[in-house]
Amino acid sequence: MRIIRQRAYARAGLVGNPSDGYNGKTISVIVKNFWAEVTMYEWERIELLPSQEDHSRFDSIDELVEDVDLHGYYGGLRLIKATVKRFAEFCRAQEAAGRTGFELSRERFAVRYTSNIPRQVGLAGSSAIIVATLRALMEFYRVTIPQSVLPSLALSIEKEELGISAGLQDRVIQVYGGVVFMDFALEKRRQEFGYDCYAYEPLDPGLLPPLYLAYTRERSEPTEVVHNPLRARYDRGDPEVVRAMGEFAGFAAEAREALLGRQVDRLAELMNRNFDLRRQIIPLAPNHVKMIETARAAGASAKYCGSGGAIIGTYTGESMYHELKRSLEAIHCSVLRPIVE
Repeated sequence: MRIIRQRAYARAGLVGNPSDGYNGKTISVIVKNFWAEVTMYEWERIELLPSQEDHSRFDSIDELVEDVDLHGYYGGLRLIKATVKRFAEFCRAQEAAGRTGFELSRERFAVRYTSNIPRQVGLAGSSAIIVATLRALMEFYRVTIPQSVLPSLALSIEKEELGISAGLQDRVIQVYGGVVFMDFALEKRRQEFGYDCYAYEPLDPGLLPPLYLAYTRERSEPTEVVHNPLRARYDRGDPEVVRAMGEFAGFAAEAREALLGRQVDRLAELMNRNFDLRRQIIPLAPNHVKMIETARAAGASAKYCGSGGAIIGTYTGESMYHELKRSLEAIHCSVLRPIVE
């Protein structure tokens, strides 16, 4: 019996987010401290198995209420189901276009997933499940999808199958790994296999200064709570949001130059400005803002990793890192140094 295991890791937006969904530019890093893992094996039928994330049994009604308050209504099974559907449709479309290597055998599988990515804190746990599932399906059916296309296919699963507003950033870094500068400008767009793809430039992780990451499990929220209203404002032509997206993109382009020039102070400044601009256009949870303020009070730079609940920044020296840990843990945050490879 073939047993396939595939992982995709958490990520943190370093600079430029959330402009990835608005033809902007971003730099993102992989966070290998956390991952989603999909296990797939030959089975007598197609079967999707629930994991610990898909809670359906509770010891009390209060436990159910607490679970929904912390994590919402979303487990991973809907993500896997949507991924399998989209993968099958993608392969059939390639066959219809006359491409070889996309024929699906009649083999069937059971699939389950596990994830230790903190839920709904902006570390891209949902897209990690999707990317890991795509990798497992590709291995199971011996199908090769180009690396440049895979992020766009993954994004289509969330946007078109599940109606979630999102951008390409998370899927690009989870496919490519390491550190990637991404340019989503319209002039960079090209079509591959029927999907829009853009310019992705891997950068040397050795260029990164010391980074910390902190997250809280208090008052998490699904990414669509933030992104759906923002998208609606942008689509209406809200001048404040349109202008901000251009500024976010500019921060990322400048941060790329700062990394290549090893200008640590300049990178820290741009990360701080990224958060300050975000704060102007998006209502933010007070406890998440307090994380930023606490980190900055310790001398570090700080910005959101994603939609809220996790922050990332630069620090200088071990004494500053220990002060960061002390002060952030005092407000019930977990603090770590991200593994970026």
